[in-house]
Amino acid sequence: MDEARVIPGKAKPRGRFPHFRRAGDLVFVSGTSSRRPDNSLVGVATDEMGTTDLDIRAQTRAVVENIGDILADAGGSLADVVQVTAYLVNMNDFGGYNEVYGQYFDEAGPARTTVAVHQLPHPHLLIEIQAVAHLPVARTAGDTTEETS
Repeated sequence: MDEARVIPGKAKPRGRFPHFRRAGDLVFVSGTSSRRPDNSLVGVATDEMGTTDLDIRAQTRAVVENIGDILADAGGSLADVVQVTAYLVNMNDFGGYNEVYGQYFDEAGPARTTVAVHQLPHPHLLIEIQAVAHLPVARTAGDTTEETS
C-alpha cells in the first residue's frame, strides 16, 4: 500500500508535498516544525517592546507532538519511528533540544542525526525534524490474523 497524504486540521505544508508518504511498510514524515494550523508558531513570544523570545524546548516538544499526530493519521505512533534527522538553526540549542527529545525517545528508540542549518522557512523556527517510521501494512490495514507455531 502506497499513499501520500496532507492531513486536514494540521498546518498546511509550505509547498507541494505531503505530511507523509507511505512506501510499503515505511512511512516517511516530511520535515515538521512547531507551526500550528493558523500559521502561528509554538515557542515564540513577543513582548510589548517587540522583543522576541524563542524557546527551543517548546518548539522541540511541539515538533515531536506534530510528528506523533501525523503518524497517528497513518495508523502508527512515535513508538514506530526508526530514524530521525533534526535540523537546528543554532547548535547552542542542542542541550534544550536533546533534553526534550529524551522525554520521548531513549537508546532503544530511533537512529538519529542532528545537523546545523543556516536557516529554516520562517525566521522564528529553531528546529525542524524529519522522520521515518516502520508501520507494517498488515497492522495498519487492521489485519488481526495471529501467527501459529
